[in-house]
Amino acid sequence: MKNSVSTLFAAVMLTATVYVAGSSDALAQGRVRAGIKGGLNASSLYYDSQGVSNKNERIGFHVGVFAQAPIGEFFAIQPELLYTTKGASADYNVLGFNGTNTFKLNYAELPVLATFKLGQAVELQAGPYVSYLLNSNINSNGDFGSGSTSINRDNFNKVDYGVAGGLNVYFGKAFIGARYAQGLQNIANSGAAKTVLGNAKNGVGLLSVGVSFN
Repeated sequence: MKNSVSTLFAAVMLTATVYVAGSSDALAQGRVRAGIKGGLNASSLYYDSQGVSNKNERIGFHVGVFAQAPIGEFFAIQPELLYTTKGASADYNVLGFNGTNTFKLNYAELPVLATFKLGQAVELQAGPYVSYLLNSNINSNGDFGSGSTSINRDNFNKVDYGVAGGLNVYFGKAFIGARYAQGLQNIANSGAAKTVLGNAKNGVGLLSVGVSFN
């Protein structure tokens, strides 16, 4: 997870450096923005369960809308409403049976981000988020069989919350962005889920593209 997130941020930082150095077409300051965004997620669950190994990220997506209200020349508040996928996959070895399970947790998420403008095209963002679990399932492939099975949401805390931070680089009305969000709420709620996931929390890196309508 750390390598993927580092790669995302490195790519956007390189783009930001080149663009700021060579751009003469800056966005007007003080303008209210609203638009749409979407992109890729690389998510992990940090848990330690007996018989589980080779933990991998779940590659998913996010899509949604955002608004940005300027407060002064170099600062703004940006709320968003996103549909976002989270979870992780891992190999299991239980009594000689092997396979891979992928936990899939899908949320409606509301980040509210303080936005600091570096010049007129690059933004640094940080702030809290809260999300609501819409559905949950597990995808299995191994000796116990293959397929996708719904998991009762009562096994999980339906409300998740945490902190997020990242940056955006604007090209006119379009932008690319990278962000990392770390959950602070334990995912598991029931005894069965806690046995598998323990005190696991969501962690996800996001790579976005979007466009402002104004």
